[in-house]
Amino acid sequence: MKTALQGFLFCLFMAAMPGVSPAQSFVLDLPLDSQRAELSQRIGLTDITIHYHRPLAKDRKIWNGVVPYGKVWRAGANENTTITFSDPVMIEGKPLDKGTYGLHMIPNAEEWTIIFSKNSTSWGSFTYDHAEDALRVTVKPQTADLHNALTYEIDELQPASAVVELKWEKIAVRFTVSVDVHNIVQASLEKQLRDLSQYTWMSWDDAANYLLTQKIALDEALTYANKSIENEDRYENELRKSMILAALNRKDEAAIAQKRALDLASPLQIHYYARQLQGEKHTEEAFAIYRENAKKHPDQWFVHTGLARMYCAQGKFDDAAKEMKVALAAAPDGQKSYVDGLVRQLEAKQDIN
Repeated sequence: MKTALQGFLFCLFMAAMPGVSPAQSFVLDLPLDSQRAELSQRIGLTDITIHYHRPLAKDRKIWNGVVPYGKVWRAGANENTTITFSDPVMIEGKPLDKGTYGLHMIPNAEEWTIIFSKNSTSWGSFTYDHAEDALRVTVKPQTADLHNALTYEIDELQPASAVVELKWEKIAVRFTVSVDVHNIVQASLEKQLRDLSQYTWMSWDDAANYLLTQKIALDEALTYANKSIENEDRYENELRKSMILAALNRKDEAAIAQKRALDLASPLQIHYYARQLQGEKHTEEAFAIYRENAKKHPDQWFVHTGLARMYCAQGKFDDAAKEMKVALAAAPDGQKSYVDGLVRQLEAKQDIN
C-alpha cells in the first residue's frame, strides 16, 4: 500500500513538472532534455556568471503558451537560473550588491519584469517569494531571429558595461549591467599591494601606470611611482614619475624626474623614448634626444636610425639616407632587411616617420 501511494505521488509530481520527461531522474545523473549551460564574462575586474538550463522550443507555442504571460518564470528550465556578480553592479541604472541571485522573469507582450531574487537555491520559480527580491527592473522585449534552444548572451562589451540578453523562439530580452571599474580597480590595487607584490618595483609601477593612463587619482599614482622607486630605482619608474608630475602640472619636478630617468636608461631605451616623443608630436624634444644619444653612443647602430628619422622629418632625405646606411652596415642580421627597406624609401625621398 505504501509503495503504491509513493508511486502515485511520484506520478502526480511528474505530471506537475511539464519540463521533466519520464526518462529523467531527480536522484540519478542522467541526460536532461533541457541541457545545462554556463556563461561568464568579465567587465574590468568584475565577473558575471550565469548558470541555466536550455529548453528547446521545438514546434511549441512558447510565449503565452509554454511560458504564460503575467506569471513568474524561472528564465530557463529545471532548477533556478542563477546570475552571479563578483562586485556590486548597476542593472539598468539601479544598484545591486555583489552575490548570487535567482534570476526570474515575468513576461508580457509589451513589457518584461526582470527579477533578481536573494533565493538562488530553489527549484525553478515554484516557491518564488516576492519578499526575497533584491531588485526588479522592467525592459521591453524585442523580436529576434529564431532560437530553438533558450540562449543567454553577454554582448556589446564596453570597458565598464555589457548587455545580458536572453533569446528564445523569436523574442529577445536585454538588460544592461554597468560596473564602477575605476573604484573597484583602485580598491583591488590597495589589496594586491599588501601581498608579496609590494616587494617588486614592477607592481607599484603597473599600478601607477594604470591610474596615469586612466587619468584618475594622480596623487595616488605619484605615491605608487615613489614606492616603485624605493624598491628599485629604474628608468621605467623614474619616467613614469615624470609623466605623472607633468599631468599634475608640476613641470619643474617632472623635468628633474625625466633627467633622472634618462641618466638610468640604456641607449636603446633612450632611442625608444625619443621615438615615443616624436609620435606624440613633441618633435624638438625628440630630435634633441636623438642627437644626444648619437653623440654619446655613436657605435650603436640604432642611434643612426634616430638621426635618419630626424633628417627625414626635416626634409633632408640625402642626410637621412646617409645615416640609415651607417645603421644598415652595423645592424644585426635580423634587422638588415628592415633597415635596407628604409634606405630604399629614403633614397626615393619617401617619408619613413
